[in-house]
Amino acid sequence: MYQKIEKMIKDLELRGRSNDTIKNRVYIIKNFSRFYNRPPELLGEPEIINYLEYCIKTRKLCKGTINYINSTLKFFYVVTLERSWNDLRIPRLRYDKHLPSYLTKEEIKRLLGSITYLKHKAILTTIYSGGLRVSEVVNLRIADIMSKEMKIRIRNGKRNKERYTLLSQKNLEILREYWIKFGYKNYQPDDYLFISRQTKKPMKVRGIQLVMDKSIKKAGITRNATVHTLRHSFATHLMNDGVDLRTIQALLGHSNIKTTSIYLHVMDYEILNIKSPLDTFE
Repeated sequence: MYQKIEKMIKDLELRGRSNDTIKNRVYIIKNFSRFYNRPPELLGEPEIINYLEYCIKTRKLCKGTINYINSTLKFFYVVTLERSWNDLRIPRLRYDKHLPSYLTKEEIKRLLGSITYLKHKAILTTIYSGGLRVSEVVNLRIADIMSKEMKIRIRNGKRNKERYTLLSQKNLEILREYWIKFGYKNYQPDDYLFISRQTKKPMKVRGIQLVMDKSIKKAGITRNATVHTLRHSFATHLMNDGVDLRTIQALLGHSNIKTTSIYLHVMDYEILNIKSPLDTFE
């Protein structure tokens, strides 16, 4: 490994970045270096601009990926190499603004009702009921299901932020049923909640995405929906049920309320009793 990449790893570690983040950023710098077959510290602004253009026009990567590559290269050159960076000559791509896609409560009910394999049902129910990211559900530990307080502890949120979200009563019942069937003796509270039967390791994100794809088809839902759509649905249904924006922000773990305000495509008003939308089903 190039010496400067090792320094970047230390720079990222000093900022408390997760192992996955460090791995992804190192992968980007290595790809950039391989593209020119030269150490990255010997490359400069013309090579960066040409590489980003290649990623856009030839590889046809999405805007989010392009901007992630941009920010990684900027970190490497500004922080690790202590060089200048011109945002005018190396700009980030502007995102097209779209409202988040979501499923109706009836569609969620059909989706969850179509799943016969209990573990998969427990996973997707937990994601919707608490508004979790897929990366958060695979990292759930047994002790994170706080049944006395009716909360779920999220330890590995985005940017390593910790938060609490709702534990639905119906979700808790499904999780208890799941544990009776799939749980194991002599477990430790910090053991992962959802593990693969084959590897005995935490479920893979890709595996859960495939479960969602199959469940959508089985439920006869024709619109495009991903695992993240369940999180959007959670926020949208809370908004429709009158939960205030600040509370939804806290449950989703957004740092900036502007991120949460995208759900203001419905009227928002405050109510006293807050429940997971899963508990409003008949």
